[in-house]
Order: sequence, then structure tokens, then C-alpha cells
Amino acid sequence: MADRTDELNRHARRRRAPGLRVSPETQQLVRNRLIESRLTPNAISLTGFALNLAAAGLVVAHYFFLAGVAFIVGSVMDTLDGRYSRMSGKGTAFGAFLDSTLDRLEEGIVLIAVGAYFASRGDQVATAATVAAVLFSLMVSYTRARAEALGVECKVGLATRPVRVVILSAGLVFARGASLGHFELLAPAIYVLAGVSIFTTAQRILHVRSQLRAGRMV
Repeated sequence: MADRTDELNRHARRRRAPGLRVSPETQQLVRNRLIESRLTPNAISLTGFALNLAAAGLVVAHYFFLAGVAFIVGSVMDTLDGRYSRMSGKGTAFGAFLDSTLDRLEEGIVLIAVGAYFASRGDQVATAATVAAVLFSLMVSYTRARAEALGVECKVGLATRPVRVVILSAGLVFARGASLGHFELLAPAIYVLAGVSIFTTAQRILHVRSQLRAGRMV
């Protein structure tokens, strides 16, 4: 009897599952409302930039947990602007340029604040690692952009933007004095971020070299 009941429950769940999906009509309605609204992708991008500026200021003030929250929310906004641009049809060439530019600025600004914190403590190793993290995080993005300008797709590597955001967010949220226990993960997070960024830059250089050689463009 119990087996029969379990089978009926499974059938019921399968019948209800399609109802959980958003219908095409609802998706179209949401899309239309977004198109009609005054919200623009650039506004989302600028909001994310403002939140990352706030995160940098909070790092300087040693409010690491709040800085981590602001950085996470700001980074989420950065992922939404592109999707909203495609969904609403409000995207422009300048908007795409602005989005990419602000993404690089945001990451760099927060890392500069982290570097200033380490410098104020006299931690030269962590300060140098932060400088390396800034440089090679930019290089990860640059190598992809330059490769795509040559007609080579270049998304390989560990340190993609979402991975870098997760690493830095964890370091901020679990920094010393962040009110989440006796943790000190900010410096280790910076070391990991610098290491994976350097490794990914090398990965992408070798990937582009092999792709160009395969295409006899070298």
C-alpha cells in the first residue's frame, strides 16, 4: 500500500511540474513591462558602480562585512545589466562599452582599498599580492578582449569574473573584525586571487598561441 502511495505521489509531482514553469505569455508580459519602464541597462551599471565605490569606502573604514555585502550586491548588478539589456532590447553599443569599463574599474577600486588596508598595517607581502591581483585580474580580461579581436574565442581559465568575485567576497566577509567569528581570510583570499589570475593569464596566452598556430595565423 505504501509503495502504491509513493507511486501516486511521484505521478502527482510530475503532473504539477509543468505548472511551475513561467509561460511564454508571462515572459512576454514581463519583457513588455521592462521595455515600457524607464529603467535602462546603464542605470543598472551605474548602480553597481556606486555600490562598489561604497564597498571600497567601507574597506578603508574597516567595515569588512558591510564592504563584502556591498561588493556582492554591486557585482550581482553587473551581471544583471547585460541580461536586462538583451531582454528589454534597450542595449546600445555605448552601454556595452560602459558596462565592460565599469566592471574593470569596480574590481580595481575595491582591490586598491584592500591594498591600502594592508599597507596601513605594514603587511608588505599582502600589499604586493594585492597589486598583483589588480594587474593580473585586468590581464585576464585584456587577454580575452585581444584574442577576440583576432577572431579567437578565449574563455578558458580558472579566474573568470564570477570566480574572482566569489574569492574576494569571501575574503571581505570573513576578514578579521567582520563580526563573523575569529577569521582572517582576507589576506589568504588575496593570495589565491593573485595566484589564479596569474595562472589564468598564462593559460589564455598559451591557448591563443595554440589556436593561432592551428589556424596558421602565427
